[in-house]
Amino acid sequence: MEVLQLLAPDLPLRHSVSKPTVSLPPTHLLSVVFRRRRVTGGVRRWPPRACAVEVSEGGKMVMELVGAFNELTERMNVLSTSSSRLLFKCLKLSIPVLQSSPLAPDGRPPLSKALCVAMLLADLQMDAEVISAGILREVLEAGGLSIHEIRNQMGVATAHLLHESLRVNNIPSRIDVVDDDNAAALRKFCLTYYDIRALIMDLALKLDMMRHLDYLPRYQQQMISLQVMKIHAPLAHAVGTTYLSLELEDLSFQYLFPYSYLYVDTWLRSHETGGISLVDIYKEELLQTLKADPLLMELVDNVTIKGRYKSRYSTMKKLLKDGRKPEDVNDVLGMRVILNPKAGENALEAGGRACYRTHQIIQSMWKEIPYRTKDYIARPKANGYKSLHMAVDVSENGKTRPLMEIQIRTTEMDRLAVGGTAAHSLYKAGLTDPDEAKRLKTIMLAAAELAALRLKDLPSTIHKGIEIDQRDRVFRLLDKNGDGKISIEELTEVMEELGAPGEDARDMMQLLDSNSDGSLSSDEFHMFQKQVELVRNLEVRDDQYKKLLDEKLHMADDSGLIQVYNKEFGNRLAS
Repeated sequence: MEVLQLLAPDLPLRHSVSKPTVSLPPTHLLSVVFRRRRVTGGVRRWPPRACAVEVSEGGKMVMELVGAFNELTERMNVLSTSSSRLLFKCLKLSIPVLQSSPLAPDGRPPLSKALCVAMLLADLQMDAEVISAGILREVLEAGGLSIHEIRNQMGVATAHLLHESLRVNNIPSRIDVVDDDNAAALRKFCLTYYDIRALIMDLALKLDMMRHLDYLPRYQQQMISLQVMKIHAPLAHAVGTTYLSLELEDLSFQYLFPYSYLYVDTWLRSHETGGISLVDIYKEELLQTLKADPLLMELVDNVTIKGRYKSRYSTMKKLLKDGRKPEDVNDVLGMRVILNPKAGENALEAGGRACYRTHQIIQSMWKEIPYRTKDYIARPKANGYKSLHMAVDVSENGKTRPLMEIQIRTTEMDRLAVGGTAAHSLYKAGLTDPDEAKRLKTIMLAAAELAALRLKDLPSTIHKGIEIDQRDRVFRLLDKNGDGKISIEELTEVMEELGAPGEDARDMMQLLDSNSDGSLSSDEFHMFQKQVELVRNLEVRDDQYKKLLDEKLHMADDSGLIQVYNKEFGNRLAS
């Protein structure tokens, strides 16, 4: 049995340590801390002015349900009521199955693995159907439900995506040798004949798998990494998920050529300052300087800067090209300045003037490399591409830095550039016919729009309303009769849907119902959500500390004692 510790510094101990008998006021619910402790042979006693209450299995599942739903929806920019219900229903269906399933082959709990994939998909702004299918993929693999049962409970659209993802997963088996020609043909086949959302879902699954590949023998790591490098990373680039593509390339590079990866990684890390990347430092410095310029602010409403480090894999390709030395790789650091001109008849002209003013400001900050400047605003490319490119030397205090490339453009220029990049990405992925690439791009956009219309995921301009809905979304889903409170019957129904007994609902109501009226108001439930968020943040921080300690414990030690105790200490941290 797990216990819940309620820290109340100024509240006398009035609760039994075995079961709650009196509810805590909301002010003290703010200090709830959940600790996962096994109680054997009695109830653990807590320090003075603290009390422990039992958290039932049903209570833990509700905590997981609320926490997972809130974290997913916070990452999604657009979410309609129908999408909320679909995602909530999926979590209610999946959580009890995955919590009772054995560990995955990589050693992770299946629920944790499913939610990692779901978070990736939410970050990519995929719709609720895709995210639900990503979670249910783990349910299917755990043997908890069949695809027919999922179709009956979740609907045809979600089951179709799940079925398509299983087909996509078998793609590599279609070829015997993963060479360039076979890989290109396979990528073209995927882009032509498979649901684009199922492809993106499979790419998220591949990235999650690559992040946890250490448990496999080295030869299997290399076989999988070769497939990912040749097939999946270019596919990710083709469908516009650039950051998936870059991380898939880097992880594959790390497993295929570990010593080369270490060399490049060490060199790139040498350009960090106090653990903070140079890109982040220069991005903030440039943003503040631009916003402080009155001439520029007269022309634009907003300034956005995107920064990036060149990926390890891309850097290695540059180093190998023409026998270059590290100092000859010029685009290790990169930034893109996007300017939103003020609305009006002269917005187009104002945008161009803003770009050139930004250019002047950057010239005053860093030394420009003249021969690297390219003005595609005055002389656009044949495909209509407009942007102002420049490179600057950011070396300082006698320390040499890589040159930093900067692109300056308006929001409209950026929109057109991204559209062109999408078509170019499809071309690189294996579609050599420009008309075919254009046709596929249209299909991709149409699929996304169709899903949005079906789920009614249409953007809203009422930002304040969205914030209120974000806070109350779970509450409204649980308050099924819409009377503004969650009754014991409604809470019991959720518990039973999660496979927990009804008594768990009564225990949870007693814990959270601060005014003892037999129901939960939105304020009481919102307080509970804050505690769930606190717990999840603590668990994330604990994982980060464990990873950091694990890295430090792997450092070379002449005595060898660190290596001897590393495994034992790591196991203690995990328990």
